[in-house]
Amino acid sequence: MEPRSNHRQNEILDQLRRSGGSMRVHAIAQALQVTEETVRRNVKALVTDGLVEKTHGGVRLIRLEEEVDFHQRYRENPDAKRRIAQHVAGMIADGTSLFLDIGSTTAHIADALRDHKRLLVVTNSVYVAYRLATRNENRVFMAGGELRSHDGGAFGADAMAFAANFSTDYAILSAAGITAANGFMLFDLEEAQFSRLIMGQASTRIVAADSSKFGREAPITVGDPSLVDVLVCDQRPPQDICTAAKQWNMDVQVVSQES
Repeated sequence: MEPRSNHRQNEILDQLRRSGGSMRVHAIAQALQVTEETVRRNVKALVTDGLVEKTHGGVRLIRLEEEVDFHQRYRENPDAKRRIAQHVAGMIADGTSLFLDIGSTTAHIADALRDHKRLLVVTNSVYVAYRLATRNENRVFMAGGELRSHDGGAFGADAMAFAANFSTDYAILSAAGITAANGFMLFDLEEAQFSRLIMGQASTRIVAADSSKFGREAPITVGDPSLVDVLVCDQRPPQDICTAAKQWNMDVQVVSQES
């Protein structure tokens, strides 16, 4: 996508790319610290140029780009992700067993767990394994298979078969997008399959996601959202997601700015 001369329109396009191609108008306005009217005015020009299309209450890129690599995702919204990570780490006692997936927010959670002791961790993330292994009497089990170049994750039949050997107290997962209609979504089928597996193998399922994921679309649903016990986020979700969470019997925990 070619750069545009209008600075505000470039910012909107960048927000859409970082959010997987779709955002609500109010979320764009909050991210850019401008009014919703400013966003709508610039979106109108982008629609005219065929770069985006309007959705109900939001806007979507015409050409959806692939999700960015792990290192870039890890650096996005770092303050929110660290606050979420500290909150989730506070839910985990020493000696707990848990699955941790490949998500960037989950990586921050691994950082926040480094002072915990005697954890039993099952993961398909080389980053998580590196951060938590060989310290504080932890036992870390890394799923086998080829590590993907863009995120250091192990997927496929071998990784699935390995993870299926474990039943844990918690499964801690990330999401690329969250909507009231589809629940939790990811860009990658193998990631979704791994998430479904570990959700079924854990007593308590936690999704950790910053507010940029609200209203964001991704092509693959993780599964029945009512299987998720807790959603930990940095801002109160939009009303439609809050209403859906009640129907899913899901506890939504919003981390305060002071956390």
